[in-house]
Amino acid sequence: MTDHDPFGRAVRDYYRGERTAPLLDRDGERTREHAVEKWYFGDHDDEAWRDAWLQGPLLDMGAGAGRDALYYQERFETVAIEVSEPLVEVMRDRGVDDARLADMFSLRETFDRDRFRSAHAIGTQVGLAGSMSAVREFLADLAVVTTPDATAVFDNYAPELAATADVFGYREDAAPGLAYRVFHCEYGDAVGRTLLFRLFDVDRLREATVGTPWTVAAARYGDVQWRVAFEKR
Repeated sequence: MTDHDPFGRAVRDYYRGERTAPLLDRDGERTREHAVEKWYFGDHDDEAWRDAWLQGPLLDMGAGAGRDALYYQERFETVAIEVSEPLVEVMRDRGVDDARLADMFSLRETFDRDRFRSAHAIGTQVGLAGSMSAVREFLADLAVVTTPDATAVFDNYAPELAATADVFGYREDAAPGLAYRVFHCEYGDAVGRTLLFRLFDVDRLREATVGTPWTVAAARYGDVQWRVAFEKR
């Protein structure tokens, strides 16, 4: 799915004990080391707020190394998807029962109608839609592959919070409630594609649900991010 995937290879090499260099995020002259162990190989929080909103069958989008999928599959059917072949390999090797190479922005082409009772993407992946119109299109596609009583949980950075301006790769936007993040990953000599994340506040997200069956049922804020639970109307 990805021909040039330093991020996925670095995570896989870390898992195998074969990593030869740090995985770096780069924004111009600025770099930071990507916290692979912390973000992808930690334990699922047994008291995670989102758990109360999720039921099976569950679609875990942008599942990384399978941390959450391993937890949820012990409770209900879970399908974990990633666009990175190395990450799918890692998930399968770690014991994820149903790990697939698939794009969360191509759900209609991948899954049958009403396939899932819940869905989640934790890691700000929804921002990779790139624009608010694309977020609305994603929500419409997700509605097709989920049941009429489905729920979903997403997160993103909150541009209305002052602390978010210090987030790596942050870019201001003149429009209220909007911003961007821009950076790419490097692993050894390999340079990944530029990642463009659209950041938006919860009010902008509510606007994006217009014309879809989804409604914002609950929202929770951290220092620089929000997390939202959706229900269908």
